[in-house]
Amino acid sequence: MKKVLLLEDDPNLGFILKEQLEMNGYDVRLNVNGVDGIAAYHQDKFDLCLVDVMMPKKDGFTFAKEVREKDQTTPIIFLTAKSLKHDRIEGFKIGCDDYITKPFSMEELLLRVQAVLRRTTKPAESEQPRREFTLGKFSFNSETQTLKCGKDEQKLTGKESELLRLLCMNLNRTLERDVALKAIWGDDSYFNSRSMDVFISKLRKYLQRDPRVEIMSVHGRGFKLVVGS
Repeated sequence: MKKVLLLEDDPNLGFILKEQLEMNGYDVRLNVNGVDGIAAYHQDKFDLCLVDVMMPKKDGFTFAKEVREKDQTTPIIFLTAKSLKHDRIEGFKIGCDDYITKPFSMEELLLRVQAVLRRTTKPAESEQPRREFTLGKFSFNSETQTLKCGKDEQKLTGKESELLRLLCMNLNRTLERDVALKAIWGDDSYFNSRSMDVFISKLRKYLQRDPRVEIMSVHGRGFKLVVGS
């Protein structure tokens, strides 16, 4: 179980984040200021630090600077209401691994946490993410980027494979458009959004051989992969 140090001075948001992370299999320690946070960091070993920038006693940037003086490997994700470019640049200069601007959805946070941990966890220690899925007549392997139906095999591109994997991980649930864009393309710009629509169309074409498998558009939100009986 991955251990997360969560620093958030808003007690309501802190409680919600802690509860949701724990429901998704993380061991979370919550502190409401940077002084208690740095003390907790020195008392235990954590796999990830989720750090609010604007905190009393010691702000998130100062906390991260103190961590990075001796520790260049523990990943840090900043949580902040600040969206100014120079604040984001400052965060990355300090050595953060990601930067999430409030308000954000829990789904986006979880995907970003998973992505950062995949990048920073040593292969020998990595908890292998799910790579193989069965969708009606299809079998999909995101590692080999192949979609098979009987003896026929469709080779997918990297983005096609990652997009289908996210849809599979959210089977029968809506995959929010902005979440998918940020996870795969890095941002939710208009041009990336149009690019994702092209990839969705390609995936729909590949899946036509089984009418029970469908990628539905959810108006104003995103897409949902459904498999009928």
